[in-house]
Amino acid sequence: MILINLLPYREERRKRRKQAFVAGVLFSALLGAALVAFGWLLLQQQIDSQRQRNEFLTRENAKLDDEIKSIASLRQEIDDLVRRQKAVEALQGERNLPVNMLNELVRLAPEGVYLSSVKQLDKSVQVSGLAQSQERVSEFLRIASRESEWLIDPRLEEIKLANISAASGNRDAAKRLFDFSIKLKVKSLAPEPGPNKTPAPNAAKG
Repeated sequence: MILINLLPYREERRKRRKQAFVAGVLFSALLGAALVAFGWLLLQQQIDSQRQRNEFLTRENAKLDDEIKSIASLRQEIDDLVRRQKAVEALQGERNLPVNMLNELVRLAPEGVYLSSVKQLDKSVQVSGLAQSQERVSEFLRIASRESEWLIDPRLEEIKLANISAASGNRDAAKRLFDFSIKLKVKSLAPEPGPNKTPAPNAAKG
């Protein structure tokens, strides 16, 4: 017995192709949606991870800022202590300055130089006296400029001949001396002299 299909086979084949095409489109759409969803989830995970790292860095930066502020405050305290120490040392030096200055002038004055007056005005010192010769005064200036620990910049302001006679009226006792005046500057924050640098008064120098 022979069976004959009376249905239009071409229409059936076209229908099957259409169904396959629609199924393929739906599968591609579902696959694309799945890929998009997976990419979105991956991107969100990376964003969350980056956000956590940013928050961690922000917290650490805040801690570093606090530490920097603490260090700056500590440095400020150290600077204040150093300034106070220097101020105390300066006051100590100013308090001992007159004694040290007089002792030093006695030490610096060479033979034949006799100091008669020492006046201090702020950071300047005026020294007056008598000398046996002009060379003695020059020697005094040279020694003061090289060896002085408390005074600097010695300058000769005046030197003149002074004839002084003895009180007895004896002409042989008359002395030919030079009256001089020297101006010096006081060192700022001069260091205290060591125990071996303390000048010993010389009675022979007047």
